[in-house]
Amino acid sequence: MTGKTVTRAQLTEAVYREVGLSRNESADLVESVLNEISDALSEGETVKISSFGSFFVRKKGQRIGRNPKTGEEVPILPRSVLIFRPSHLLKNKINIGQAGGPSGADN
Repeated sequence: MTGKTVTRAQLTEAVYREVGLSRNESADLVESVLNEISDALSEGETVKISSFGSFFVRKKGQRIGRNPKTGEEVPILPRSVLIFRPSHLLKNKINIGQAGGPSGADN
């Protein structure tokens, strides 16, 4: 694992370079897309991005867990978790990129 992280600022810069909007418009566009995704997920909707993947919220029920230090049983409350399922195209791109294949260099 490389340890690199893509930030909002880097996404904004990429939109600025690729699309040609001003930096402020690019920042607004990135924020708008991220807000739309966040709002849809918080309402329980699935977000599908073609050739990228799907984000969805899964509800987990209450269960009994165990404190690893004391061994005491503790109830774990119901909660929602965010799941991401990559598309087959994204999986292939990642696998080819890790193998050093020709498709990994098109970025």
